[in-house]
Amino acid sequence: MNVLLVGAGRMAQEYGLVLRDMGVNITVAGRGLDSASLFEQRTGIKPRTGGVEKYLREMTLIPDAAIIAVKVKDLFAVCKLALDSGIKRILLEKPGALYSSQIEELCRYSENIGADIYIAYNRRFYSTVLEAEKMLVDDGGVKSMIFEFTEWSDRVEVFDTDIEEKQRWFLSNSSHVADLAFHIGGLPVELQAYSGGSLKWHEKGSVFCGCGRTDKNVLFSYAANWNAPGRWGLEFLSENLRIILRPIEQLQVINKGELIPRTVEIDNNYDRKYKPGLFRMVHNFLNGPGDNLCSISEQVEMFGYYCRIANYL
Repeated sequence: MNVLLVGAGRMAQEYGLVLRDMGVNITVAGRGLDSASLFEQRTGIKPRTGGVEKYLREMTLIPDAAIIAVKVKDLFAVCKLALDSGIKRILLEKPGALYSSQIEELCRYSENIGADIYIAYNRRFYSTVLEAEKMLVDDGGVKSMIFEFTEWSDRVEVFDTDIEEKQRWFLSNSSHVADLAFHIGGLPVELQAYSGGSLKWHEKGSVFCGCGRTDKNVLFSYAANWNAPGRWGLEFLSENLRIILRPIEQLQVINKGELIPRTVEIDNNYDRKYKPGLFRMVHNFLNGPGDNLCSISEQVEMFGYYCRIANYL
């Protein structure tokens, strides 16, 4: 299998390590010499420099698949270039685009040309998450859920990140948590969303809460306060279990009739060796059909809810 990896930055390096160890034929299309040098030092793979536009113009063989791991503000444009070049299977870093119109355009275009695009939410593939899903199914399914997507505002403020990406930070980063919640508990069909406050780098809000119902008849609530201490976390409640993912890399369970959570020990070799969730996600993507991945059509459906949660409408 011939795989094109677009990007040579930090996230692309993580993909490079996974692809290298999978033994596929990899071509890395980067931009600058500095990032290419760091990529080669870490992975042993020498990227082609000059940008993806140059590589796509000059390539003689259309890759079987592409993984696009560039800056968030560039995801939409680079994905369009890949589709225009004839690539029909793409794993696109989250959130795929910063605006509803862009994600909708990618979806329409891919459907018209028979291409498949998936959004790379690697937390769906954490060892802890996969075990939590199994436990919930065995106990009759999720009945309700709670999630929190508090961000560390003081750290985000000083990130060397494009201001447009920061102003849409829920999509750029916090959507990891919402995606995981709705992946397990069902897609929202009812939502009451509230927001307040403001940050210099995120004017649309800093405090968020809401509730609703999913298509699996699961009631949910969420909260976040980007001005206060906190962290990401999810709780799923079934008939006899309260499953806690806080942090998401750790699985804790409270059984009915008990108060103290117990930590569940699981085999997480892949999550220790690589960026958590990445190996299983890439394997799922390359070996198809990608049932556990977030499709571009699912992301289109979710974008409206995400924008309501984050007050982007």
